[in-house]
Amino acid sequence: MRGQPLQMGMKPSHPGSFVRHDIVEHHGLTVAQAAEALGVRRATLSDLINERSGLSPEMALRLEKVFGVSMDMMLRIQAAWDADVMRARFKETAFKAFTPVT
Repeated sequence: MRGQPLQMGMKPSHPGSFVRHDIVEHHGLTVAQAAEALGVRRATLSDLINERSGLSPEMALRLEKVFGVSMDMMLRIQAAWDADVMRARFKETAFKAFTPVT
């Protein structure tokens, strides 16, 4: 079945926004404190929460183990973000749908 992708009308949030608001700020942590708890460099966490990098599966697992946030949920947030970015990037590209020869 071929059709348009489901559009909900809202741009997905970057996973870094969730980490910033719902983990770092919620727990009253500095970026350095949260990075130390996660066992990563401060710059690594800073890049994520400032939306300069994506969420890796490893970071999602660290968030689950340290803060109890579902790894699967975090990876779904990242996947939704990635899909939205790709659709926007290739919106004007002239791809032609495959039509089988009969």
